[in-house]
Amino acid sequence: MPILHAIVLGIVQGLTEFLPVSSSGHLILVPWLFNWTELTSNPELNRTFDVALHIGTFVGAVAYFRADIARFAGAAWCSLRKRSVDHPDERMAWLLLLSSVPAALVGFVLDSTVEEHLGAEWLIGVMLVVFGLVLYWADRLPGDKGEESFGLRQALLMGAAQACALQPGVSRSGATISMGRKLGFTRDAAARLSFLMSLPIIGGVGVYKGLDVLAGDGIPAGFAPAFAWGMVASAITGFAAVWAILRLVRSRSFLPFVAYRVVVGTAVVGIAASSFR
Repeated sequence: MPILHAIVLGIVQGLTEFLPVSSSGHLILVPWLFNWTELTSNPELNRTFDVALHIGTFVGAVAYFRADIARFAGAAWCSLRKRSVDHPDERMAWLLLLSSVPAALVGFVLDSTVEEHLGAEWLIGVMLVVFGLVLYWADRLPGDKGEESFGLRQALLMGAAQACALQPGVSRSGATISMGRKLGFTRDAAARLSFLMSLPIIGGVGVYKGLDVLAGDGIPAGFAPAFAWGMVASAITGFAAVWAILRLVRSRSFLPFVAYRVVVGTAVVGIAASSFR
């Protein structure tokens, strides 16, 4: 596998995991558009590389939210020791874990179905357009709630939205931010909650699939440098994407991402329907 391909895909994963444009969709579309067959011709290697990129993205997100993670982890431990939930940080810690349950359950049940039947390029293009319009609708709704308003109902509804993103092209961050805006959160609060919610699910998927990789053949001989560079690229760009979008939403809307989704999605459907590819 060329190191350049690994770096490009690492950058794509790191950016699109947190920008509301669908990382899973882009990781399918980029090799398809450029005819990079080293992964598409080897499903097992493709899954292994996907795990590596998600671990890199997770590291980048953890680096950004390290203070929040330490605070919530300490609060959860304190809550366990005293067997009660009394502090807002304790409540938030358990709600963030709860929000990952819908996606974890759906992913466990439908993992093979998603991989085998829901990754068609034309379908990804349609999902980019449809959920881009959903983001546009949700972004125009009023919202003045902060993170302190995140409760059981919000955790379950945003968690359900996160589960919808198992379909490539939907976007995990796009779906959860849209639901957050529908629930009345500000853009900043919806984005922060979306990113914090992603940590348990990305980390959990990395551990689950990583153990599966270790139980198999692991990283094939000669692929370690490409995997390492891909992980580094996804970690750096993942950190940068979180930083950039949290700064952007304080003064701007999500309209640029909506326009990107509609244009790219329409182009993908057109290419898939033509003889160009």
